[in-house]
Amino acid sequence: MTAADQPCWPVILAAGLGTRMRSRTPKVLHPLLGRPMLGYIIDAALEATSRRPVIVYSPAVAVICDVLGGEGEFALQQEPLGSGDALRAGLEAVPADALEVLVLSGDVPLLDPAMLSDLLEVRREDHAAISVLTVDAVHPRRLGRIVRDDAGLVERVVEAKDATEDELVISEINTGLYAMDAQWLRGRIGDLTPSPATGELYLTQLIEFARHDGRIVSALDVPDDGTLLGINDRAELADAVHLMQARINEEHMLRGVTMDDPSTAYVEPTVVLAQDVTLEANVSLRGRTTVGEGTRIGAGSQVVDTTIGRDCRIWASVLESSEVEDEVRIGPFAHVRPGSSIGRGVELGNYAEVKKSRLEPGVRQHHFSYLGDAHVGRNVNIGAGTVTANYDGTRKLPTTIGDGAFIGVDTMLVAPVTIGEGAKTGAGAVVTHDVPPGAVVVGVPARPLARRSPDADGGDRAADRADAAERDGGTGASHRGAAGPGETEASR
Repeated sequence: MTAADQPCWPVILAAGLGTRMRSRTPKVLHPLLGRPMLGYIIDAALEATSRRPVIVYSPAVAVICDVLGGEGEFALQQEPLGSGDALRAGLEAVPADALEVLVLSGDVPLLDPAMLSDLLEVRREDHAAISVLTVDAVHPRRLGRIVRDDAGLVERVVEAKDATEDELVISEINTGLYAMDAQWLRGRIGDLTPSPATGELYLTQLIEFARHDGRIVSALDVPDDGTLLGINDRAELADAVHLMQARINEEHMLRGVTMDDPSTAYVEPTVVLAQDVTLEANVSLRGRTTVGEGTRIGAGSQVVDTTIGRDCRIWASVLESSEVEDEVRIGPFAHVRPGSSIGRGVELGNYAEVKKSRLEPGVRQHHFSYLGDAHVGRNVNIGAGTVTANYDGTRKLPTTIGDGAFIGVDTMLVAPVTIGEGAKTGAGAVVTHDVPPGAVVVGVPARPLARRSPDADGGDRAADRADAAERDGGTGASHRGAAGPGETEASR
């Protein structure tokens, strides 16, 4: 077995409530770009070790088991007795054949998985009992200091609240990330003693135990770029969001995405953007959203869990859990609600709303209107003010509009109803019954418009002209200003 094949189990310490967040939500569940911060540590641990982590929780944060239950194994720390006791609880859930334990903190979401792999490699090369990740911090704050001996080896870690004035001058800090020899750890974890200052069991006391046992404690020092500082309050959370977003946006731009103002582009890590996508200012893309090549997402748009095709134009609109095909124009101020499918070349204008409906290619819905639970055929025109009355107080009911239909302005379609191919509705019609293909309906309630055949209509007009000519003495002239022969003012 090579060193890289050693069974290594990650343990994430996430039992603290995080009172400085001033929130009912546990600190590790506060989101960064749509995902709880603990989720990013889980991802990093899985990538570095190829194993799902053991997550240590307490009764105060038991909700994390519900939120992230499928992403790890959980170990309960019944009382908040410090990081050492949390590791003891986690170790009980680690398989007995584990040779290494990777100890992580649940509030360091910007962690690079490659850094964890390097930390494991340092421990293996030195055959160390413990390897610790350290940073020479510009602002050490209230973080634990790394104390080294005269030979430069790690001797101990002192917590800031227990440190002397001389120790507080030290700028090298403990990040709370460790790789440990699992067998040695099992033999020593029970020897931790409470801190005189707090009564807690500090995990860092294990470093002193290792030195006492003649074992090496190695360190991996990494640059102070802010990514390893734990999040303790809302301000630090905002800083982490900023750093993560800048990293994501830079990666997209290097792959061919244009961002007019990257500082205002909110793009979650699950979003996929093709080349030549353009994001204007103040755009928000969330969840499982994908955007096709050549599409422009206009200023003020919000897109959630939606697939958008190629060469589309989305302008100041909201799209949720839907599918948009190629060459579609949406907005401004349109709303595509969950479950909708918008066909190729469709145009949705200002204040057009679509909910759980399929619009086939070529549909035009240019003005304020609502289509819900509808299937709209090809090349249909939806007039301004059209509404599908799809809810009867108990059930949502469907509307079907055939290819080539013309829906006049202010039409009310009372579902369930079907408009046939090529049919038309007049302005203000209230349609309560199916309309046959090619028919024209008008009125409230809408009724078919009576129409005479072209031949009959032409014959009637000829007879009228003949009658008029006879009255006018065969001249065909009309004396509109005075009564003709046999007429009275009343008969006119």
